[in-house]
Amino acid sequence: MAGQQRYAIVGSGMRARMYVAAITGTHSDVASLVAIADPNEGRYRLHAAAAVAAGAPAPAPYPPDDLEKMIAEQSVERVIVTAPDWAHADYVVRSLEAGADVVVEKPLTVDEAGCAAIVEASRRTGRSVVVTFNYRYSPRNSAFKELLASGAIGSITSVHFEWLLDTHHGADYFRRWHREKANSGGLLVHKASHHFDLVNWWLDDMPTRVFASGGLRFYGRDNAERRGLGARPSRGSVDEAAGDPFSLDLRAEPSLKAMYYDNEHFDGYLRDRDVFDPGITIEDNLSLVVDYAGGSSMSYSLNAHSPWEGYNVAVNGTEGRAELRVVERGSTKDGDAIDISASVHRGHGDDLRPVTEQIIVQRHWESAREVAIIGGEGAHGGGDVRMFHDLFVGPSEDPLGRPAGYLDGVRAVAVGIAGNQSLVSGQAVRTDELRLGAPLRRPPFTPAGLSSPTGGPGPTRTE
Repeated sequence: MAGQQRYAIVGSGMRARMYVAAITGTHSDVASLVAIADPNEGRYRLHAAAAVAAGAPAPAPYPPDDLEKMIAEQSVERVIVTAPDWAHADYVVRSLEAGADVVVEKPLTVDEAGCAAIVEASRRTGRSVVVTFNYRYSPRNSAFKELLASGAIGSITSVHFEWLLDTHHGADYFRRWHREKANSGGLLVHKASHHFDLVNWWLDDMPTRVFASGGLRFYGRDNAERRGLGARPSRGSVDEAAGDPFSLDLRAEPSLKAMYYDNEHFDGYLRDRDVFDPGITIEDNLSLVVDYAGGSSMSYSLNAHSPWEGYNVAVNGTEGRAELRVVERGSTKDGDAIDISASVHRGHGDDLRPVTEQIIVQRHWESAREVAIIGGEGAHGGGDVRMFHDLFVGPSEDPLGRPAGYLDGVRAVAVGIAGNQSLVSGQAVRTDELRLGAPLRRPPFTPAGLSSPTGGPGPTRTE
């Protein structure tokens, strides 16, 4: 069909599902999926079958080592990277050098070297890199951005940001490849890059200094022994783990069984390891103080073993205070459990909205008032629908500047990278001392900067 852009996906885990569905469904008029690269043949087959079931041709299979060959043979114009975090930089750079634009899942990458390589390759090739920060598109977060940008609370002086992951969702990071910091950068990079991007975007400001404290205080073998938990099952998908609230039985969830359990023999990857194993190198409790170029500061905390899930944000200004309160799941009791095979949380109602979301603003010497949050249909209150439109159709003029390019990705992971260094040294780390390949200053942003250097769809910021 004329006008279709040719896509390939690198990495065929659960995150790839929503892109396969979008390309072969809603956006099939402007996009076609021509190839998938993944070392696991079984997971490729699942995505290929989904494409065929949607009425599209089966995408061609390739091993990741043949990425350049895939781009050339299939005339790929745009590569979507949904591989594990540690591989992002390599796949992004190789795709750019092979002549394709890139869409990459957050985080952009996990370390300084990866940032520098992506920045250099994008500038040298003139190709576009889009980072999918879908939280920007959530109606509540967009409404909070509008409120702050309106000047309702004056100039920002400080931010408090608390993120709580419950013992369903939070525990899942300690079962998978994320549990090793070399793979994911820890939760400060893998998970919190979402949060740091939100603050960068809300304040339209840049982080300059980071001090971090934290540790592995709940999960891991030492903590299990300290609390007297006794012998643990080797993994969740064994009969001995039945009834254990921290175990995940892949056999009990059809999509997880099909995606991972049935395909272990291809690569040996275990999706259901025990959260109290030895050798976990990421933290489950984290606290940061972050300074910003504009003069404000943020206190940030993340807890990965909470009994409920959501986040609280409070922003103080010279003329008042704004608060965003979100409860995504109120408890982890039976019946409220998260479906971790889905790209969004279930158990929040048919429209997939959270249990509670509220924005309160209070100016000095005035009564508090609630700010309306207008949502839409679909995941993240309709936010994913708008993000996919920007990705596949092309962004329209957006006064909030929600589309994100690689420099936004660098600025988001800079906080986590600096935080990881601070955890090791015990000292504050300045972000301008990181070797990221680009300064953290924000270039002028205009709607014209939303088109890719090659003229195809895809938002990118320009220097």
